[in-house]
Amino acid sequence: MSAANKGDEVPENHETGEKQQAARRLAALRGARRTLARGPQVPTLAEHWARLTDVAGSVTDLSGDVDLYGDGVVADLEAKVAGLLGKEAAAFFPTGTMAQQVALRCWAGRTGNSTVALHPLAHPEVHERQALTTVSGLRTVYPTTEPRQMDAAEVRDLDEPFGTLMLELPLRDAGFVLPTWDELEAVCEAARARDAVVHFDGARLWECATHFGRPLDEIADLADSVYVSFYKSLGGLSGAALAGPRSFVDEARAWRHRYGGQVFQQFPQAIAALAGLERELPRLPSYVDHARVVARALREGFAEAGVPWARVHPEEPHTHQFRVLLPYDTEVLARAALEQAEETGTALFGRWFPTTQVPGCSVTEVTVAAPGLEWSADDVRAAVADFVRRLPQGF
Repeated sequence: MSAANKGDEVPENHETGEKQQAARRLAALRGARRTLARGPQVPTLAEHWARLTDVAGSVTDLSGDVDLYGDGVVADLEAKVAGLLGKEAAAFFPTGTMAQQVALRCWAGRTGNSTVALHPLAHPEVHERQALTTVSGLRTVYPTTEPRQMDAAEVRDLDEPFGTLMLELPLRDAGFVLPTWDELEAVCEAARARDAVVHFDGARLWECATHFGRPLDEIADLADSVYVSFYKSLGGLSGAALAGPRSFVDEARAWRHRYGGQVFQQFPQAIAALAGLERELPRLPSYVDHARVVARALREGFAEAGVPWARVHPEEPHTHQFRVLLPYDTEVLARAALEQAEETGTALFGRWFPTTQVPGCSVTEVTVAAPGLEWSADDVRAAVADFVRRLPQGF
């Protein structure tokens, strides 16, 4: 066998190993009796289908006509979102990536400036394969590169003009962090003082109301346009909405068609989104409140277990999601998490990833949803103690 052929085997074997680990991890999560949240990959196809058919009749009239190219139940969803966010109109999109590109492209045309000021950790810069620049011809600049929300001074003092300021609320890759209400108001005012419009990447805006102490429409009122997701917090199947002034949304619909987003039928996604707005949205404040209980118990548990350096970030979560950093290799932590789920039926942590922000450490994202409400602080501390016992002793 040639050296080239030998080299060709490595990615295939690596991929096979990754798939086997993923399958084992999924089996462990499905078998776990206790978990802080149940991700969308955990239920089987049959369970997803049963849930959708169970809720459909409570959120829409099943005797009505099926949707075609965005009418019917899809239009009903758009109207509901516009009302919740206090905007004139909203348009359904099959993906958030498409919605964001369309929003920023529309504003570039209206402002005459194709430069977008955003954070380098924002979703378009990290998770969308440079779509803003490659597909939409936009240019991005950064008021700050610090792993936190930008402040008003950084927006005001940016050394070049920009047409749109995009704020991701919360900023996921910095730890699901939010500014204070006063800071958010000041940042938006600073952008407008520079003749720029403000767009909120609100994929997870639904759970921000607790932190800000304001209703959704008051939060959204600070922005000229808002994008929201239907699956990240609401448990929907997929899809997003873009809300703003009616003329802006009408233009966005035209660009949605050009981008291939005018889908023939989307009633399953629309029904799942309506169900999420009815059932999950009212529960999100309780998830946020309990995430703070869980985060505090995690900190206490690691301290009691003698882990010399462990961090929960933010210490008091801004939403129902936050990060945990530990001074171990990713593989070690992933193995401990998997073994704990398999052997005890308790899935405390999910996947772990290396982090360049703190060399020698790994990070995981923690989500507290309906299953997590059953955990007491003592339950969390006990699970941490069991988890730490599975880690190598000594550092």
